[in-house]
Amino acid sequence: MKALQIIPFLYLFVAILFIYDAATKILAGEPFSNYWTSFLVAGLAIFMFFFRRKYSKRMVDHYNKK
Repeated sequence: MKALQIIPFLYLFVAILFIYDAATKILAGEPFSNYWTSFLVAGLAIFMFFFRRKYSKRMVDHYNKK
């Protein structure tokens, strides 16, 4: 169960990496089509962070009731 508490933070780490990637592409002057996917993946990783935390809490509560 300890891994279930760590995995959501890996999603945040991935989001930070992709935001950094997009920022460097913007500062390098690359066209829009090259960095929007990085922002899209970062947004998905942030969504997964909150999604996994919410459902891991539900799962812990469910198993504690038994």
